[in-house]
Amino acid sequence: MGTSVQVTPLCGVFNENPLSYLVSIDGFNFLIDCGWNDHFDPSLLQPLSKVASTIDAVLLSHSDTLHLGALPYAVKQFGLNAPVFSTEPVNRLGLLTMYDQFLSRRQVSDFELFTLDDIDSAFQNVTRLTYSQNYHLSGKGEGIVIAPHMAGHLLGGTVWKITKDGEDVIYAVDYNRRKEKHLNGTVLESFVRPAVLITDAYNALNNQPPRQQREIFQDTISKTLKAGGNVLLPVDTAGRVLELILILEDYWAEHSLNYPIYFLTYVASSTIDYVKSFLEWMGDAIAKSFETSRDNAFLLNHITLLINKSELDNAPDGPKVVLASMASLEAGFSHDIFVEWASDVKNLVLFTERGQFGTLARLLQADPPPKAVKVTMSTRVPLVGEELIAYEEEQNRLKKEEALKASLIKEEESKASHGPDNDLNDPMIVDTNNAHAPLDVVDPHGGGFRDIFIDGFVPPSTSVAPMFPFYDNTSEWDDFGEVINPDDYVIKDEDMDQAAMNVSVHLEICDFSLANFTLHLVGNSVHRDAFCMYRELSSFGGNVDGKLDEAAASLILDTKPSKVVSNELTVQVKCLLIYMDYEGRADGRSIKTILAHVAPLKLVLVHGSAEATEHLKQHCLKHVCPHVFTPQIEETIDVTSDLCAYKVQLSEKLMSNVLCKKLGDYEIAWVDAEVGKTESDMLSLLPISTPAPPHKSVLVGDLKMADFKPFLSSKGIQVEFAGGGALRCGEYITIRKVGQAGQKGGGSGPQQIVIEGPLCEDYYKIRDYLYSQFYLL
Repeated sequence: MGTSVQVTPLCGVFNENPLSYLVSIDGFNFLIDCGWNDHFDPSLLQPLSKVASTIDAVLLSHSDTLHLGALPYAVKQFGLNAPVFSTEPVNRLGLLTMYDQFLSRRQVSDFELFTLDDIDSAFQNVTRLTYSQNYHLSGKGEGIVIAPHMAGHLLGGTVWKITKDGEDVIYAVDYNRRKEKHLNGTVLESFVRPAVLITDAYNALNNQPPRQQREIFQDTISKTLKAGGNVLLPVDTAGRVLELILILEDYWAEHSLNYPIYFLTYVASSTIDYVKSFLEWMGDAIAKSFETSRDNAFLLNHITLLINKSELDNAPDGPKVVLASMASLEAGFSHDIFVEWASDVKNLVLFTERGQFGTLARLLQADPPPKAVKVTMSTRVPLVGEELIAYEEEQNRLKKEEALKASLIKEEESKASHGPDNDLNDPMIVDTNNAHAPLDVVDPHGGGFRDIFIDGFVPPSTSVAPMFPFYDNTSEWDDFGEVINPDDYVIKDEDMDQAAMNVSVHLEICDFSLANFTLHLVGNSVHRDAFCMYRELSSFGGNVDGKLDEAAASLILDTKPSKVVSNELTVQVKCLLIYMDYEGRADGRSIKTILAHVAPLKLVLVHGSAEATEHLKQHCLKHVCPHVFTPQIEETIDVTSDLCAYKVQLSEKLMSNVLCKKLGDYEIAWVDAEVGKTESDMLSLLPISTPAPPHKSVLVGDLKMADFKPFLSSKGIQVEFAGGGALRCGEYITIRKVGQAGQKGGGSGPQQIVIEGPLCEDYYKIRDYLYSQFYLL
């Protein structure tokens, strides 16, 4: 049997929900993607909660919420502690995406599904891989190799290749065939005939817009600005927004426009600082420009980075372009800006991706769009008056309860460590609970003093011996000195928590920026979540221009008790609403072409509407492969290869008589052998005991007519292309490829090369040149 492969969708089939799939390869369980949506509905994660303890490794493909948004929650609530693998951009930009999500929701609700600490814990131990890097798993995953490859959708986006015993399992969702400003296209087409391909049907019914759309996009923005209107682009935190930034930056430079452009998220400065260091992950044009002229495409000259809305409010009046998170309009700065700008007919809200199902963005993208929508406006305000007094009383009560619990636990541990008091008959021990004890031993409350010496060396009743405590030094030594345990010097989380509780600070807000952050030891206590947030943000880049106002500082540092005040509004939508596809995904035609070329033995379709999934399934059954699966949530399908594969050992006696020929990165040879067994009962190939029977010659290689033509010309043969891709050699000889080029699988089957012409000197000469292009076995 081949490698055992089972696929179980946990979320994201027959709909547009987040992506999360369990893939088991010979009993080793991969969780591929761990997504959530902007509603953060815990019910979507119920299937994941059931299998979290069985997961052996997590693979992340993209840095947006739909692919990794549930990772902090799963680590915290489900005990997911498997090693996580991703590319460097997916790890870093995914971290910033989750920071932005948390801060956006913390501002408008008592968001408690996860904290900044939980985000740190989920991302701090990610193993980061580069494209095409083979990573060999060990232990339970011995023999499995994983490798990320370019997907072309987001920076660092990944097509995962998992290999076991020569069989490939490919996971490719949200890939893009088209080359863009900051990314190259996917390399998915370089894989041919994998055992299993898991891919999505999200865009199967959509056609990619023409390249002229970029001009329409730019002209629409320019026209709105010249008419005195503002432009809002709801965007993600650190994904497709990078492409939009480069498009606007180039257009502003080319046309010398002076209208301000603002990129507004809680982590905008950190995002761009990180992206500047990821040029090697981007397209060839950006990398080449940096190599030749040290020109970094993300040194922005026309776009201002903001991390709080007050700076936008204080910006000069006049037309402006704002790229603000979130793209769904469910929370974040984009939500508030939309409410302010929607009632002005001169303004434009330009969507560049489809809104998630059930979100405000999706509602506004309807045709025709609604004339009015109900929205909830929420803001966080500090507690005052009776509410503040009640809050402080409650906090004091909780602190007292925690202190009492801690003291009781400490007392119990102390009693347990010393054991029961069985030595009351010892004359050297004083019973402090005895009413006849000396008066100088009893305190005013009737309890005995402890940790003092009475009548000589008389210890308290809980002591184990009438002597000073003695601790034996059991340190280990080697030839180089004392053996050091590194764990003794690691600062544990509980120690950091205690230290944070004991530190008091006063925040002086003057020139308050992430690069110029001053703490004075007088006043309020620092919340550890806030400290971690500052630590991460300040470590991303040293030169940060964005400044925090008091509201943002209070949010990040959480120094004041506050509450969320909400009210519902009916917003009259009079502004212009336009959707243009800048999602960066392959369209239906490209998907079908790629699948036909890859030609997997078995195909699993996930993530897409029921209509799109069924449409792509019927197409693939007819044109790609006969085994197409569309599983439901928590339905396990077995896609084990039908090939019979065995592991055999090549004996030394056999290999000593084998002559290998170099073919690219491999060495090939024809072997005649017998199958036997080794002493360890493993199959082995042994030399045959009788003379080897003759075999037909085998030509190994792949001839490309375009390469063979100049080769023949260099040998003095007049050659030109004839109809159908055939080569006309001299006057009489023709070479053509025939066979299964039109079969399912896009021509990946065997083909024959036919030489037509009379048997003359040129015929044999050209045949010899043709044979020289192959390896003869």
